[in-house]
Amino acid sequence: MENYYLFLIIALAALAIADLVVGVSNDAVNFLNSALGSKAVSFRTVMIVASIGIACGAIFSSGLMEVARKGIFVPSEFMFSEIMIIFMAVMITDIILLDFFNSIGLPTSTTVSIVFELLGAAVCVALIKMSTNDESFNNLFNYINTETATKIIIGIFASVFIAFLVGAVVQYVSRFVLSFEFENKATWVSGIFGGLALAAISYFILIKGLKGTDLISKENLAYIKDNPWPIIGANIVVWTIVSFILTALKTNIYKTIIVVGTFALALAFAGNDLVNFIGVPIASWQAFQEWMGSGVDPTTFSMEVLGKKVETPTHFLVVAGLIMVLTLWMSKKARKVVKTSIDLSRQDEGQERFKPNYLSRVLVRGVIQMNRGITAITPESLREKINTQFTKPVPKRKIATADLPAFDMVRAAVNLVVASVLISLATSMKLPLSTTYVTFMVAMGTSLADRAWGTESAVYRVAGVLNVIGGWFLTALIAFTTAAIFAFTIHKFDSYAIIALLILAVGLLVRSSIKHKKLNDIERTEDKLRRSESNTIQGVIEESTDNISSFSRRSAKLIHLTIDGLAKQDLATLKKCKKGVAKLDAELEELKDNIFYFIKNLEESSVGASNFYISILGYLQDMTQSIQYITKTSHKHVNNNHRNLRFNQIKDLKEVEEQLSSLLNKVNQTFANQKLDDLDSILDDKQDLLDHVRDKIQKQIERTRSEESSPKNTTLYFNLLTEIKDFIKATMNLLEMYKR
Repeated sequence: MENYYLFLIIALAALAIADLVVGVSNDAVNFLNSALGSKAVSFRTVMIVASIGIACGAIFSSGLMEVARKGIFVPSEFMFSEIMIIFMAVMITDIILLDFFNSIGLPTSTTVSIVFELLGAAVCVALIKMSTNDESFNNLFNYINTETATKIIIGIFASVFIAFLVGAVVQYVSRFVLSFEFENKATWVSGIFGGLALAAISYFILIKGLKGTDLISKENLAYIKDNPWPIIGANIVVWTIVSFILTALKTNIYKTIIVVGTFALALAFAGNDLVNFIGVPIASWQAFQEWMGSGVDPTTFSMEVLGKKVETPTHFLVVAGLIMVLTLWMSKKARKVVKTSIDLSRQDEGQERFKPNYLSRVLVRGVIQMNRGITAITPESLREKINTQFTKPVPKRKIATADLPAFDMVRAAVNLVVASVLISLATSMKLPLSTTYVTFMVAMGTSLADRAWGTESAVYRVAGVLNVIGGWFLTALIAFTTAAIFAFTIHKFDSYAIIALLILAVGLLVRSSIKHKKLNDIERTEDKLRRSESNTIQGVIEESTDNISSFSRRSAKLIHLTIDGLAKQDLATLKKCKKGVAKLDAELEELKDNIFYFIKNLEESSVGASNFYISILGYLQDMTQSIQYITKTSHKHVNNNHRNLRFNQIKDLKEVEEQLSSLLNKVNQTFANQKLDDLDSILDDKQDLLDHVRDKIQKQIERTRSEESSPKNTTLYFNLLTEIKDFIKATMNLLEMYKR
C-alpha cells in the first residue's frame, strides 16, 4: 500500500513539472503583453526583467498553497485515499486543459482551471462517499467550502467587466492629456504621469507581489494594508520626485514604467499563481508525510491536517522558479498566446485572425449608434480638441511593418498601471480574481478607448474578444466536468485508471508538441506572399518579383496535385489542395487590404507605382480564382462519387498540366533570379500552349458526339480546360506588363 501511494506522489511530482511548463506558457501573456507589444525595450531585456521577477516571486513564495488544501473543499471531511484521488484527477485535467489552450493560442485563467478542477473532483468524490454512507444530497455542502468557492468564482468573473471598463476610462483620459505626441510634452507632464504610474506599481508590488513572501514581515504587510492612504501618498511624492529627476536626465520615463511594471506583474504571477501549478502536488506530499507518520489505514486517516497553515519547503520553490524561467525562454506556445493578445489590441489594421459573428456585428452596430448620439450632443470645439489628441501623427521616416510596435508606450504603461491597481485593490479588500482576466481585459479596454478598434477592424476584434471570453467560461465547464469524470474513473478502476490517464496525458502532450513543431517548421519554410514595403516604383518591381516567383511555384504545385488527385480519385489530396488555394487567396486578400497604406507611403515621384502594383494584384487574383475553380470542381466531382474521367481525358489533362507546369517553372526561375530579360522566350510559348488547350477542347467535342456517355465528366473536363486557358491568359498578361 505504501509503494502504491509513493508511486502516486512521484507521478504528481512529474505532473507538477509538466503543469509548470504549460501554465507558464499560457500565463506569460499577463506580464509580456505590454512590453512586447510596445517594443519599448528589446526582447532580450523584457525576458531578463520578467525572468528576475518570476525567480524572486517563486523563490520567496512560502504560504500560498491554501487554495489547493482548503479553499474549495473541507479537508477534514475526506480521508487520505480520497484526497489522493481528487489531487490526481485535478493535475491530469489541468495539464491537458492548459496545453489545449496553449496549442490554439488563447489565453485562459490557470486560477479558474484549478478552482473548477478541485471543485469538480471534490464534488464527485463527495457524492460517491455520500452514496456509500446513504447520506442526503443536502449534506454535499458539508464537504464543499461553498462560501469561499462562491466568493472566488464571483470575484473572478466580475473582474472581467470591471477591468475592461476601468482600462477604457483611464486610457481615454491619458490619451486626451498626453495625445500620441506624448514625447514632445512638457517635462512636468511626464514627471507627474511617471510619478503616479510608478507609485501605483510599487504599491502593487508591496500588496500583491510580496504578499505571503519572506521578503516582507507580516507586521509590515499588515501595517501597509491597514494604512493604505499614507503609503500611497508617500509613494506618489517619492516617485514623482524620482520621475522628474529621470526626465531631467533625458531618461524615457515611459520605458522605465514599462520595465518596472513588467517586473511587478512577473513577480506577482510567480508569487501568487504558483499555487495553480504546484499547490496540489505540495499538498499531496504533505498529506503523504502525515499519513506515513500516523500508521493508520489510508481509507480512515482524516485529512484534517490540510486545514492548517503549512509552510512550503524552499527547495521546492527554487526548483519551480527555475522551471518557470526556463519555460519562459524556451516555450514557443507562450509566444503564440502573447501574439493573440497583441494582435487583438494593436493600433493599426492588418490581417485579422478571428472571423466576425452575429454577436460581434450587433455589438459594433450598437456602439456606433451610441457614439453618433454622444457626438451629436458634444460641442464642436470639444470634438475638435478630442480628435486632435487622438490623431496619430505620420511617422517622419518609413518603418518596415514588421518593426512597427503594436501600440505606443502610453498605452503599454496604462495597461500595466491599471492592471496593477485593480489587482492590488482587490487583494487589499480580500477579493479573489484572475490576473489573466484582468490583464487581458484591461488591454482590450485600452484598445477600445485608444480608437484601435476602428470601423475597419472593430467587428473582427470584438469577435476575437468574445471568443477568448467564451473560452474562459468553457474552461470552467470543461475543468469541472473532466476532473469529475477522471475522479470517478480513478475511484472505479484504481491503479489501472491512473496508468491509463497518465498515458493519455503524456500522449496528448507529445502529440501537441509534435504538431506545434510541424506547424512552426511549415511557417518558417513555406512560401508566403509579402507586403510591399518600398516607396519607389523600382523598389516595388524588385519586391514584387519575389511574390510572382512564390505564386508561380505554389500554383504549379496546386494544379499538379489537383489533376493527380482527380486521376486517382484521391479525396484527401483534393481537400488539401482546396485548403492550399484558400490560404493563397487569404494572403492575396491581405495584400489587397494593404493598398491604402501602400499608396499613402509612396513618394510623389513614384505615384505611378500604385497602378502597377494594383494591376499585379488584379492579375494574381484572376489566376487565383481559376485555380480555386479547378480545385473546387474537382473536389466536388470526387466527393459526390461521380464516375471517374476516361483514360483519354486524364491523359490529355496530364499533358496540359505538364506543359503548364513547365511554363510556371520558367516564370519561377525568371522572377526568382530577377532576370526579366528572359520574359520574351516565355511569352513566345503563349500561343503554342493556348493552341494545345484548344485542341484538347476540340477533341472532347468530337468524343462527346461519338462516344462520351457521362454528362458530368464532359462538363468537368470542359470547365477544367476553360479555367486553365483563363489562367494562362492572366499569367501572360502579367508577364507582358512586366516586360513593358
